[in-house]
Amino acid sequence: MKKEGYVRKSELMDEASINRSILRMTHEIIEKNEGALNLVFLGIKTRGIPLAKRLADNIFSFTGRKVPFAPLDVTAFRDDIPHEKEVLPKDSLPFSVEGKIVVLVDDVFYTGRTARAAMETVFYEGRPKKIQLAVLVDRGHRELPIRADYVGKNVPTSHNESVEVCLKEIDGVDAVYIGEKEEKE
Repeated sequence: MKKEGYVRKSELMDEASINRSILRMTHEIIEKNEGALNLVFLGIKTRGIPLAKRLADNIFSFTGRKVPFAPLDVTAFRDDIPHEKEVLPKDSLPFSVEGKIVVLVDDVFYTGRTARAAMETVFYEGRPKKIQLAVLVDRGHRELPIRADYVGKNVPTSHNESVEVCLKEIDGVDAVYIGEKEEKE
Protein backbone atom coordinates (compact mmCIF):
# COMPACT_ATOMS: atom_id res chain seq x y z
CA MET A 1 0.00 0.00 0.00
CA LYS A 2 1.71 3.17 -1.21
CA LYS A 3 0.99 6.33 0.79
CA GLU A 4 -1.14 8.71 -1.22
CA GLY A 5 0.55 11.97 -2.18
CA TYR A 6 4.05 10.56 -1.60
CA VAL A 7 6.70 9.02 -3.81
CA ARG A 8 8.87 6.27 -2.32
CA LYS A 9 12.51 7.40 -2.09
CA SER A 10 14.13 4.37 -0.52
CA GLU A 11 13.66 1.22 1.49
CA LEU A 12 14.68 1.68 5.12
CA MET A 13 14.04 -1.86 6.32
CA ASP A 14 13.55 -5.17 4.57
CA GLU A 15 11.99 -8.34 5.98
CA ALA A 16 15.23 -9.48 7.66
CA SER A 17 15.84 -6.13 9.39
CA ILE A 18 12.21 -5.93 10.55
CA ASN A 19 12.48 -9.44 12.01
CA ARG A 20 15.77 -8.56 13.76
CA SER A 21 14.22 -5.41 15.22
CA ILE A 22 11.17 -7.28 16.52
CA LEU A 23 13.40 -9.99 17.97
CA ARG A 24 15.57 -7.39 19.75
CA MET A 25 12.51 -5.56 21.05
CA THR A 26 11.14 -8.87 22.37
CA HIS A 27 14.31 -9.48 24.37
CA GLU A 28 14.27 -5.89 25.68
CA ILE A 29 10.64 -6.30 26.83
CA ILE A 30 11.44 -9.56 28.62
CA GLU A 31 14.54 -8.05 30.26
CA LYS A 32 12.92 -4.78 31.33
CA ASN A 33 9.91 -6.58 32.81
CA GLU A 34 11.89 -9.45 34.36
CA GLY A 35 9.98 -11.99 32.30
CA ALA A 36 6.50 -11.91 30.86
CA LEU A 37 4.37 -12.22 33.97
CA ASN A 38 1.53 -9.67 34.05
CA LEU A 39 2.20 -8.42 30.49
CA VAL A 40 -0.49 -7.66 27.91
CA PHE A 41 -0.01 -6.29 24.40
CA LEU A 42 -2.39 -3.86 22.73
CA GLY A 43 -1.78 -3.36 19.02
CA ILE A 44 -2.84 0.08 17.84
CA LYS A 45 -4.92 -0.28 14.69
CA THR A 46 -3.92 -1.00 11.99
CA ARG A 47 -0.33 -2.20 11.73
CA GLY A 48 0.28 -2.30 15.46
CA ILE A 49 -1.97 -5.37 15.62
CA PRO A 50 0.28 -7.79 13.67
CA LEU A 51 3.35 -6.32 15.37
CA ALA A 52 1.78 -7.02 18.80
CA LYS A 53 1.01 -10.59 17.73
CA ARG A 54 4.59 -11.12 16.55
CA LEU A 55 5.95 -9.83 19.87
CA ALA A 56 3.53 -12.06 21.81
CA ASP A 57 4.49 -15.08 19.68
CA ASN A 58 8.20 -14.39 20.25
CA ILE A 59 7.70 -14.12 24.01
CA PHE A 60 5.87 -17.45 23.99
CA SER A 61 8.79 -18.99 22.03
CA PHE A 62 11.35 -17.70 24.53
CA THR A 63 9.51 -18.02 27.84
CA GLY A 64 6.68 -20.48 27.24
CA ARG A 65 4.27 -17.85 28.61
CA LYS A 66 1.29 -16.78 26.51
CA VAL A 67 0.95 -13.01 26.59
CA PRO A 68 -2.58 -11.81 25.84
CA PHE A 69 -2.86 -9.33 23.00
CA ALA A 70 -5.74 -7.45 21.44
CA PRO A 71 -6.37 -4.69 18.91
CA LEU A 72 -6.81 -1.18 20.25
CA ASP A 73 -8.90 1.37 18.38
CA VAL A 74 -7.99 4.84 19.62
CA THR A 75 -10.25 6.83 17.28
CA ALA A 76 -12.62 8.00 20.02
CA PHE A 77 -9.71 9.63 21.89
CA ARG A 78 -7.91 11.25 18.94
CA ASP A 79 -7.59 15.05 19.00
CA ASP A 80 -5.96 15.47 15.61
CA ILE A 81 -8.59 14.02 13.31
CA PRO A 82 -12.21 15.14 13.02
CA HIS A 83 -14.75 12.61 14.29
CA GLU A 84 -17.96 12.37 16.21
CA LYS A 85 -17.33 11.91 19.92
CA GLU A 86 -18.88 8.61 20.80
CA VAL A 87 -19.21 6.85 24.09
CA LEU A 88 -17.31 3.61 24.02
CA PRO A 89 -18.62 0.59 25.84
CA LYS A 90 -16.45 -0.25 28.84
CA ASP A 91 -14.78 -3.66 28.71
CA SER A 92 -14.30 -3.56 24.94
CA LEU A 93 -11.03 -5.45 25.42
CA PRO A 94 -11.10 -9.25 25.77
CA PHE A 95 -9.16 -8.99 29.05
CA SER A 96 -8.75 -6.62 31.97
CA VAL A 97 -5.87 -4.14 32.09
CA GLU A 98 -6.23 -3.68 35.88
CA GLY A 99 -2.81 -4.06 37.51
CA LYS A 100 -1.21 -5.25 34.24
CA ILE A 101 1.87 -4.05 32.42
CA VAL A 102 0.34 -2.82 29.18
CA VAL A 103 2.62 -2.62 26.16
CA LEU A 104 1.13 -0.44 23.45
CA VAL A 105 2.44 -1.44 20.03
CA ASP A 106 2.44 0.75 16.93
CA ASP A 107 4.23 0.85 13.61
CA VAL A 108 5.36 4.51 13.36
CA PHE A 109 5.88 6.97 16.20
CA TYR A 110 5.61 10.56 14.99
CA THR A 111 3.91 13.40 16.89
CA GLY A 112 2.89 11.35 19.93
CA ARG A 113 -0.82 12.04 19.48
CA THR A 114 -1.71 8.42 18.69
CA ALA A 115 0.22 7.24 21.76
CA ARG A 116 -1.61 9.79 23.93
CA ALA A 117 -4.97 8.64 22.56
CA ALA A 118 -3.95 5.02 23.19
CA MET A 119 -3.10 5.81 26.82
CA GLU A 120 -6.46 7.54 27.30
CA THR A 121 -8.18 4.49 25.80
CA VAL A 122 -6.35 2.19 28.21
CA PHE A 123 -7.22 4.35 31.23
CA TYR A 124 -10.84 4.36 30.08
CA GLU A 125 -10.71 0.55 30.36
CA GLY A 126 -9.04 0.41 33.78
CA ARG A 127 -5.94 1.20 35.80
CA PRO A 128 -2.84 -0.66 34.64
CA LYS A 129 0.28 -1.01 36.77
CA LYS A 130 2.39 0.45 33.92
CA ILE A 131 2.07 1.47 30.32
CA GLN A 132 4.99 1.02 27.94
CA LEU A 133 5.28 1.85 24.25
CA ALA A 134 6.88 -0.30 21.54
CA VAL A 135 7.23 1.07 18.00
CA LEU A 136 8.85 -0.34 14.90
CA VAL A 137 9.97 3.10 13.62
CA ASP A 138 10.47 6.35 15.54
CA ARG A 139 10.66 9.23 13.07
CA GLY A 140 10.90 12.09 15.57
CA HIS A 141 8.94 15.37 15.51
CA ARG A 142 7.17 14.90 18.83
CA GLU A 143 4.44 17.38 19.70
CA LEU A 144 3.86 15.85 23.13
CA PRO A 145 6.36 14.83 25.84
CA ILE A 146 6.08 11.09 25.15
CA ARG A 147 8.85 8.66 24.29
CA ALA A 148 8.90 5.02 23.23
CA ASP A 149 10.33 2.39 25.58
CA TYR A 150 11.20 0.02 22.74
CA VAL A 151 12.19 1.17 19.25
CA GLY A 152 12.99 -0.99 16.24
CA LYS A 153 14.68 1.81 14.30
CA ASN A 154 15.14 5.55 14.78
CA VAL A 155 14.76 7.37 11.47
CA PRO A 156 15.23 11.15 11.49
CA THR A 157 12.84 12.60 8.91
CA SER A 158 11.67 15.96 7.67
CA HIS A 159 8.03 17.03 7.82
CA ASN A 160 7.88 16.61 4.01
CA GLU A 161 8.76 12.94 4.27
CA SER A 162 6.63 9.97 5.18
CA VAL A 163 7.42 6.60 6.66
CA GLU A 164 5.42 3.73 5.20
CA VAL A 165 5.38 0.39 7.02
CA CYS A 166 4.23 -2.64 5.05
CA LEU A 167 3.55 -5.90 6.87
CA LYS A 168 2.88 -9.32 5.36
CA GLU A 169 -0.34 -9.77 7.29
CA ILE A 170 -1.86 -6.66 5.70
CA ASP A 171 0.24 -5.72 2.68
CA GLY A 172 1.73 -9.05 1.60
CA VAL A 173 5.32 -7.90 2.20
CA ASP A 174 7.50 -6.82 5.12
CA ALA A 175 9.25 -3.53 4.34
CA VAL A 176 9.60 0.04 5.54
CA TYR A 177 9.92 2.85 3.01
CA ILE A 178 10.64 6.53 3.24
CA GLY A 179 8.71 8.76 0.89
CA GLU A 180 8.67 12.37 -0.17
CA LYS A 181 5.67 14.59 -1.02
CA GLU A 182 4.86 14.48 -4.71
CA GLU A 183 5.52 17.68 -6.60
CA LYS A 184 2.32 19.12 -8.11
CA GLU A 185 2.68 20.21 -11.73
